[in-house]
Amino acid sequence: MSRSRWYLVAALCVGGGVGAVLGLARLQVPAAVDVGGPAPEVVARRVGPGEPGRTVRLSEYRGRVVLLNIWATWCDPCRREMPSIERLYQELGPRGLAVVAVSVDDAGAEADIHAFAQEYGLTFEIWHDPTGAIQQAYQLIGVPQSFVIDRGGVIRKKTFEADWSEPANRMFVADLLGQ
Repeated sequence: MSRSRWYLVAALCVGGGVGAVLGLARLQVPAAVDVGGPAPEVVARRVGPGEPGRTVRLSEYRGRVVLLNIWATWCDPCRREMPSIERLYQELGPRGLAVVAVSVDDAGAEADIHAFAQEYGLTFEIWHDPTGAIQQAYQLIGVPQSFVIDRGGVIRKKTFEADWSEPANRMFVADLLGQ
């Protein structure tokens, strides 16, 4: 190869490298979803109770303390956790706690989700997001995962499977409700 062609190849490589670096500088890495940060918006369809099929948004609950639980019917840890979430809701729901449990089951699983809620006697909000958008927005690596969100929309607690009947968890949520 002639010297002029080598110069051309070198110039193209340098130019491509500079272009790649400049392009990477413009990429925005999403901020980590963590305690102290804002709760990302969630848009899903309500499965129950009340108004099944209605599209709902987490932002509709701004001004309330929310326990956002992301789960699936096929998940054994979710099955273990749900009864304690229901107990927490029965105790603190009258004081203003909103519980929103978003199923990430596949599309068409509404009957399974409804059956799950009936089996466990769940009386709090059950939503369905078959698109996986909530998993991306909250950067999940598995289920169940829960986020306690304060009245201002800030994540105050983030946890994997938890026993919400434990005194420390109950007191944490009760304290937020008292603020």
